[in-house]
Amino acid sequence: MKRLSIYASIAFMGVTLLLSGCVSNKKFRSLQASYDEMRTKEQALNQKYQESQQQLSSANTRLTSIEDQIASERANVKSLQEALNQCLTSSNQGNVNISKLVDEINASNRYIQHLVNTKNKSDSLNLVLTNRLTRSLSREEMQDVDVQVLKGVVYISLSDNMLYKSGSYEISDRAGETLSKIAKIIMDYRDYDVLVEGNTDNVPISQPNIRNNWDLSVLRGSSVVQALQNDYGVDPKRLTAAGRGEYNPIASNDTESGKTRNRRTQIIITPKLDQFMELIDKAPENGPVTDTGDRSGDTTIVAPIQQ
Repeated sequence: MKRLSIYASIAFMGVTLLLSGCVSNKKFRSLQASYDEMRTKEQALNQKYQESQQQLSSANTRLTSIEDQIASERANVKSLQEALNQCLTSSNQGNVNISKLVDEINASNRYIQHLVNTKNKSDSLNLVLTNRLTRSLSREEMQDVDVQVLKGVVYISLSDNMLYKSGSYEISDRAGETLSKIAKIIMDYRDYDVLVEGNTDNVPISQPNIRNNWDLSVLRGSSVVQALQNDYGVDPKRLTAAGRGEYNPIASNDTESGKTRNRRTQIIITPKLDQFMELIDKAPENGPVTDTGDRSGDTTIVAPIQQ
């Protein structure tokens, strides 16, 4: 509340000076031009944010679809296995039908294994990434940094107390070392895209040229993106700046501790969607799942894969 009172006083003094004629028309036009430029930048950032959110949602949907495909294929294998058992116990079924069922079971198992391997590869890369990052951070830094993997996506949450100067979107000197460690991980994993998303509590902001918490959150995300690009050499084509204002809380804003948790910036690292789709759609090779020797004339029945 003290911060708001100071900002309100400054704003009041500014209006008073303007009304009293102490501020020239040239100064006023300069401020107006600065404000218009910031609004234009914000609109561009919001557009890019919406596109990134759509890509992230599509990636999460595709990951969920993999698990559904695995479950469906397992159910199919179970049905085929039951049909095969009926064939084996029935004297009226011919060898041709049995052979066809065996081929279908083997093909289903190969595809299941392909999906499992694809998902495991993505999970393994994310695990290596998070382990490398957490090992590089000091115990003090870990108090302000939270690293999680959710639905195949790595979330790095940074507190605003560590990142920014109070009530500002300028990066603090304290944050430089931590951002450099995160940037090194991002540089090593070049097949990943990076979304930087600002979040605030529900306390209204009162500063010149910042209308509300939407503006503040987007500007904070943009500050981190520009630091990653300009200070640490991350390719800007991989970066997206975004902000969600006060509307993505992880704790109640009724307490100071909850507000502190909600004031955060998330660096979200995701596999590039086009490359991930190519990995999923690549058909498994034909032939038996395993081969340990000469099986001329033998029939191979592969049991469903348990996972």
